[in-house]
Amino acid sequence: MRLPRLALTALVSLALATAAAAQEVTLRFQHFVSPLSANPTYFMQPWADKIEVESGGRIKVELYPLMQLGGKAPSQYDLIRDGAIDGGWVIPGYQPGRFPQAEALELPFIATKTAEEASKAAWVYTQKHLMDDFADVKVIAAHMHGPGIVHKKGGPIARVEDFEGLKLRGPSRPATLLLKKLGATPVGMAVPAFPEALAKGVLDGGVITWEMSPSLKLDELTDSHTDVAGDRSLYNLFFLWAMNKAKYDSLPPDLRAVIDANSGFHASAMAGRAHDIGDAEGRGQMAAAGNALATLSAAETARVRTLGDEVIAEWIDEVGKRGLDGAGLVADVQAAVQITRAPSR
Repeated sequence: MRLPRLALTALVSLALATAAAAQEVTLRFQHFVSPLSANPTYFMQPWADKIEVESGGRIKVELYPLMQLGGKAPSQYDLIRDGAIDGGWVIPGYQPGRFPQAEALELPFIATKTAEEASKAAWVYTQKHLMDDFADVKVIAAHMHGPGIVHKKGGPIARVEDFEGLKLRGPSRPATLLLKKLGATPVGMAVPAFPEALAKGVLDGGVITWEMSPSLKLDELTDSHTDVAGDRSLYNLFFLWAMNKAKYDSLPPDLRAVIDANSGFHASAMAGRAHDIGDAEGRGQMAAAGNALATLSAAETARVRTLGDEVIAEWIDEVGKRGLDGAGLVADVQAAVQITRAPSR
């Protein structure tokens, strides 16, 4: 007995709908650090586990550390955009000048030392200014790491003059601008190359977080670690946790909803909180190794901050020549920082 055409069409539609509902998706996300470092441990893996649970097991997120899927860390954004990987961790600042509005988040003494707070501010600012810049990927989280620390061979930094002539790794254009202003010779470098450059004597040190110190063996490769006084960071770095847009769009609506529910303000805060946890652990491990931990005096920090203000003023002038309202961007970062700070701070 032949089914009427309408009935046959209905059965085919039902079969297709059932297949879609049972669809299983594996998403391959890549990053460039040790799987034991803070963000993979306290953000990426919990995020991946949450996606799997909330999708009823229909989405599996596989995490590939240390660029195991290929490419270089500075190319992460393009790898995601082009679909070479389904998603991953991006440092926009690894491509200097490409995302100039994002640099406002990384200017000296802009962000607080609490990465969770700074990441909430980063999401607010990203929503206002950066979504067009990142329109060719699905932005899941926009976050900051904790305070940048000066790690170097030999004794700690005590005065601004101690920076003079030091070859120091910098992760972003704002960070290298500040290092140059301080009298150091900045060397732009992605995280994976940092330990080898230290071991070979190419660098005297560099700036990076407490939380990355153990995985980079900075307890062995450097002798001292110097922070600035106060509740603002010498510098912070801006990150994206992002997904290939075509891959996201290819998901059925209910699975896109799972990704959406784990994106945005709270995901950004979670990513920042991972760095706060890692900073506490990393600082403890550097102390346990017997390395010198130091904080610049309030007076010396004020001198550094004055130089940082010069960097900000010069940055505003520079991006103004590119048609951007640098002063307005800085003001919006400062406003975002203020509204996302804990009430007691």
